[in-house]
Amino acid sequence: MCGIVGVVGSKNATDILIQGLQKLEYRGYDSAGIFVSDERKNQSIIKAVGRISSLQEKIGIEVNGSIGIGHTRWATHGKPTENNAHPHASESNRILLVHNGVVENYKEIKTEYLNGHHFIGETDTEVCAHLIGKFIEVDHLTPKDAFVKALGIIEGSYAFAMVDREDPTVIYVAKNKSPLLVGLGEGYNMVGSDAMAMIRETKQFLEIHDKEVVIVKKDSVEILDEAGIQQERDAFTAELDLSDIGKGTYPYYMLKEIDEQPAVMRRIMQNYFKDGKYLVADEIKKAVIEADRIYIVAAGTSYHAGYASKTFFEELTDTPVELCIASEFGYNLPLLSKKPLFIYISQSGETADSRQVLVKTKELGYPALTVTNVPGSTLSREADFTMALHAGPEIAVASTKAYTAQIAVMSILAKAVGEEIGNEKAKSFNLIQELSLVATSMVATLAEKEWIESKVAEYLKDTRNAFYIGRGQDYFVSMEAALKLKEISYIQCEGFAAGELKHGTIALIEEGTPVLAIISNKSIASHTRGNIMEVSSRGANVLKVVSADCQEEGDDILVGNVHSYLTSLAMVIPTQLIAYYATLQRGLDVDKPRNLAKSVTVE
Repeated sequence: MCGIVGVVGSKNATDILIQGLQKLEYRGYDSAGIFVSDERKNQSIIKAVGRISSLQEKIGIEVNGSIGIGHTRWATHGKPTENNAHPHASESNRILLVHNGVVENYKEIKTEYLNGHHFIGETDTEVCAHLIGKFIEVDHLTPKDAFVKALGIIEGSYAFAMVDREDPTVIYVAKNKSPLLVGLGEGYNMVGSDAMAMIRETKQFLEIHDKEVVIVKKDSVEILDEAGIQQERDAFTAELDLSDIGKGTYPYYMLKEIDEQPAVMRRIMQNYFKDGKYLVADEIKKAVIEADRIYIVAAGTSYHAGYASKTFFEELTDTPVELCIASEFGYNLPLLSKKPLFIYISQSGETADSRQVLVKTKELGYPALTVTNVPGSTLSREADFTMALHAGPEIAVASTKAYTAQIAVMSILAKAVGEEIGNEKAKSFNLIQELSLVATSMVATLAEKEWIESKVAEYLKDTRNAFYIGRGQDYFVSMEAALKLKEISYIQCEGFAAGELKHGTIALIEEGTPVLAIISNKSIASHTRGNIMEVSSRGANVLKVVSADCQEEGDDILVGNVHSYLTSLAMVIPTQLIAYYATLQRGLDVDKPRNLAKSVTVE
């Protein structure tokens, strides 16, 4: 949530900032701003409400320099206005600061340190800028020492990039619980919330650890730990390509990412299966085998992927699995088993709610595995083990290919462990063949886009609310399908276990209410069809998404058969397209829904 980009030493700072912010816009798009300076102190601050395009329109050719910081905002403190947009200035305007995160004690800082200060906006970030400025202007500290002193007072999560107008040759950087990287160039260096913001300029990056202070100049990067001791750290190469983060011929990233899912399934197989063996590290298998219970910690779509993985994981590993909502679990820790293993599922690997659980479980001495699309992310670095999704960058706010990749990777892990312990179901489960069938089913469904689009127009065009229903694995898909529909089309939608609808919620069914039913299990298909009859008799307009072996006359969208463990992978594809086309028909931005950001880096 919120994106930061900065550069020092480049003659083309403005262009680098703007293109970097465009790559980070999935993190926030309420407002944006940049500060640019040359070494002669010709300086500009430009801010705008809305998208990066609005900021671009305000930037003239005179706005240029060799150093700059930029920010795209997802509002936490204060409405999206120019006064609340970053960069924020100190009282004297000497210090400029951009920030991602939430400062928990900003009110106390205002009261204790900043009486008499005049604040332009309502943000916690502006308070931090004033605090640093006061330590320079009143206590006569150097910018570096003032920055360090302020960090010792600030509580909460942060990623900061700061520039001193009096010395526009340095970017001061620090982070705690929020992502930030240093990008290494030749004759210049960069900072950014994500490698994607800097990949056009460099593929070489340095990690920043929590509570470190980094002094970035055009020809040097100095990393200091909390005690002020200089740290040496090797750079790493980001495995990204500009073509990976472009839309190509697609109108929206979401449609591109939906279409990429068959290829993602094949890529996962290539990375985790070779010469008849599943390539899962022995220490990861050992951790699962030694656990008496698996706790899957996740949020949003990743939480739904955990549910979709629960059945096969239990059956193939002989280990019970519990699902934990990250934002609740960390503050309401239940009675744990004797030998738990925590699996953290996260697309970005930066989910703040999951990280606060990881910190607590590490303190308790419990092992942790992160399943993520970003191996160098915070959750990946801080867990004992990591399994990568190999899904490629996911830019659209609404997750699609990361969800299916998470389930597929969890199935690889379950299969590998099951074979290790001699589980009979695991030995007879030909996962590679079944994932190949999943990819084939996905391709067939994606070929029916026009038919699905027509069904969306028929069932959802003018509705305000809707319901998804299903049983077993189909219920778990219903949860994810409902989330996709409401987060981008703004149709109020809930996913229900089909049998539960009649225990109260059926009171909301009236003439024309859309109910989307998912049916992929022959043994309980008749039960779900009975629930369809119940809502139909009360006027519901029912759309049925059905696997081929459950098909009956009058069903609307057919999906190719796959193994019962993996039905979530196949059945979710039409629901992703339903959400996409419902959003298009409303004239909304598919990739950037209101009030949402891709990477949730605040609790």
